[in-house]
Amino acid sequence: MLPRALLARFIQKSSTVSPFQFNQQAYYCVFIVLMSCFKIYAYLMGLEIFQRALHSRNKKALEFIAKGWNALKEVDRVIDYCELNDKRLIPLLRTAKENFELALEADNTNTHARYWLSRLHMKYHVPGANKAVGAALLVEAAEMGDPDAQYALGCHLRVEDLSLPSALSDGPYHDVVAAPLSLGTCVCVHARQLLIPLAVLLQNDYVHSDQQAFYYLEKAVDQLHPGALYLLGAVYLTGDCVKKDFASALWCFHRASEKGHAGAAIACGSLLLKGVEVPESLTKFSKKRGAAAHRRGKSKGSVAIDPVEMAREKFEIAAKAGCELGFKWLARLEEEERRVLTEGP
Repeated sequence: MLPRALLARFIQKSSTVSPFQFNQQAYYCVFIVLMSCFKIYAYLMGLEIFQRALHSRNKKALEFIAKGWNALKEVDRVIDYCELNDKRLIPLLRTAKENFELALEADNTNTHARYWLSRLHMKYHVPGANKAVGAALLVEAAEMGDPDAQYALGCHLRVEDLSLPSALSDGPYHDVVAAPLSLGTCVCVHARQLLIPLAVLLQNDYVHSDQQAFYYLEKAVDQLHPGALYLLGAVYLTGDCVKKDFASALWCFHRASEKGHAGAAIACGSLLLKGVEVPESLTKFSKKRGAAAHRRGKSKGSVAIDPVEMAREKFEIAAKAGCELGFKWLARLEEEERRVLTEGP
């Protein structure tokens, strides 16, 4: 009786409707409900099928990217021992190019495929390479949010204005970065690996600007790209197109070193030894630990940041990454400690 009473609310009164008409309207209401349920089910199934298809496309694109990346890695392994246009490299380069193109066909929204294909067009002597196409792909990947593409594009846009060695050698930290090796040289060795004048490729004077380069570098920094953090730290350190800010530079170098960037670790350790004040954003966590230790009855000063120990940690990161400069800084610290112990108080 309950379903019949509920249906009676949406149809005419039973006193004015015959039993046949009442049953007919009831069946019609049930049919509408079933059709609505079927539409919801079909929508959910269609959504699931779409998600499965999307996952399948992403998986297939990643497989193609992996194959292309492996071929390109083999090229990078042997390219230093042969000519750039050596015919023996062509099969590997062609394999990489075909796989990156297939990855884009499988998933046109994949930014990694765009970035690697642009790198292939702009850096390698692959048959059918077109630097204009590579530049366009790089800009597309950067606009779609790929951090590697944003970093590379920012480097390209700053190619003619990047003069870090002279800026660092004339700056207040010359004695730090000049020994045992130049930090500026280290910056440029890493930064110039991807530098190609993109403005020449695009034939657009507006594209080549510090503002545009800084915009893309900041986008990559927002995603904590280690190379972008390192380069932005160098920009803050030299005051090139921005106001000098040693605290911001130290923060950038610190975050990049946490991701294993050897150059950033060396820069961060050097600035710490010079006496640059550690920014509050890096000491906040230590202060919280200090407060907790104080509540447990421990000394608050025991958890204070020691610049020398922090610098040593940074140099160890660089040494683990295989950076020779990290080993030299560690050796220099040990010599200074032995000298202090020998001289005494």
